[in-house]
Parts: sequence; structure tokens; C-alpha cells
Amino acid sequence: MIVKNQTIVYHFILQGLPIPPEHQHLFYALFLAMYLTTIMGNLIIIILILLDSHLHTPMYFFLSNLSFSDFCFASVTMPNLLQNMQRQVPSISYVGCLTQMYFFILFANMENFLLVVMAYDRYVAICSPLHYTSIMSPRLCVCMVSLSWVINMLYSVLHTLLVARLSFCQDNMIQHFFCETSALLKLACSDIFINELVIFILGGPIVVIPFLLIFVSYVQIVCSILKFSSARIIHKVFSTCGSHLSVVSLFYGTVIGIYLCPSTNKSTVKETVMAMMYTVVTPMMNPFIYSLRNRDMKEALIRVLWKKKICL
Repeated sequence: MIVKNQTIVYHFILQGLPIPPEHQHLFYALFLAMYLTTIMGNLIIIILILLDSHLHTPMYFFLSNLSFSDFCFASVTMPNLLQNMQRQVPSISYVGCLTQMYFFILFANMENFLLVVMAYDRYVAICSPLHYTSIMSPRLCVCMVSLSWVINMLYSVLHTLLVARLSFCQDNMIQHFFCETSALLKLACSDIFINELVIFILGGPIVVIPFLLIFVSYVQIVCSILKFSSARIIHKVFSTCGSHLSVVSLFYGTVIGIYLCPSTNKSTVKETVMAMMYTVVTPMMNPFIYSLRNRDMKEALIRVLWKKKICL
């Protein structure tokens, strides 16, 4: 793209992580291990849900989509980060930067939407157990997930096109380890009013409304279980919702830490570290949360391994 001073930006330089040079190899090994763990953990969940018929339920259908989203979410930033840690000049092409931004927005918001869908599933299971099967029909489950994908694809395309129309000057140093939207907007020479307006009008509700829906669904769940005096029923409800609540807390905790509690100075170190939390740590932890706290997943793993052993 050509700007007023005829500068053409073919690539951007990524500032990367604030890691001392002598510790680069240590952190490279750490991030590589975390990325491989994320890939393996989410793949195992997806494969288990596909292979075990006992897991062919709405809850695990949504979980398989969440695992796929986490798998892709981590793959948007981590391979490029690992590659840049081995380079003298960490860079990304202009087209590659826009592509990374598109998929980052897509999968970040997909996790947001899927957490809402899973909260609704838990609400129906606990507050209307007798009607659960009729309400959470396969058609409704597919429609909710498909609608989430479509909305987020359109939202990601909108942001990408709005950024693509901008002009960039000679300063092509992105103060981040990936092509984050706000970091790109800081480098733009042209007017970014429309970009900021769209972020304010659409970006806020896309995060806040799902969070409020999750909050309301769990208020309803708590009000429902308080009617029971049986400790066994209350324990069963919390064990059912425990994994989902843990993931919700981890995801929104990091997002709130970045966007609602900004740093008081100009430093981007805090934002970079917090971004690592929700781009790397959250997708890695989700499989552990669901497998360690979920008896069905443990039993499914045993059944799949037992069948494989018999076949051998």
C-alpha cells in the first residue's frame, strides 16, 4: 500500500517478548513445550469425543468445538512467535499480518461465544432437566455453533477490511509479539476514527453481552440449586459446572486484566504478558481442566485405550 510519502510497507517488525537475550533459548523451549501440550491436549479431547459414543451429547459437541477453537487459536500466534525467536529481525509480511489478525479475532471471539453456548447448555440441564433432550436437540446445537462461526467470521472480515484500507508510514515496528489490532492502529498514518468506532460499537458488546449472559445463566443455576436441601444434589451440580466455570474464570480474568485494568504508564509489558495468558496459557489449560475434573472424559479415555488394546 502507498502512503503520502510514497513509502510502501511490505512487512512489519514485531517487537516480541521482553526476554533478555541470554534467556531466549530457555523461553523458546518453554513456549515450544506449551504449544505442543496445547496441540496434543485439544486433539485428544476432539478424538475422544469423536470415537466414544457416550460423549455424543450436546455438552461434548460444544466442548469439541471449543477444543478445535483453542487448537487454532494457539496456532495463530505461537508458530510465528517461535520462528521469530530464532531470527535476528523478527518480522511478518503485510499480508501475513492481516491474515494473523483475522484469525486471531475469529478464534478469540469463538471461545467467547462457545462459553455462552455451553453456559446455556448447563442452565437447561440443571434448571429444566426433564425437557433437556427436547430443548437441546441436535438441530439447535448445530444452529447455535454455526451461527457463532458465521457471526465471528463476518466480524473478523469487517475488522480486517477496515485495517486494510489504512495507510502505514515508515514506522513499521509493532509493539507486540503478534499483529494485534490496537497495536496496528497505532502505526497508521491515515484516520482511524471508523476503526475505533466499530471497535467501540461492536467490540464492546461482543465481549460484554456474552459475559452477562453467562453471569445470568449461573445466577439462575444457583437460585435453582438453593431450592434443594440435598448436599448430594448440590455437589453434583457444582461438579457438572465446575469445569466450565474454571474455563470462564481463566478466559475472562485475563481479558478483564488487559482491557479493563490498563497500565498507568506507556509500557506495553503488562499487555504483552497478559496477552500470553489468553493466547497460550488458556488454550493449554482448557484440556487439563476438562479432563482432570471430568469423570466422563477419563472413562472415555479408558474405553478407547481398552478397545485399542483388544484390537492389537
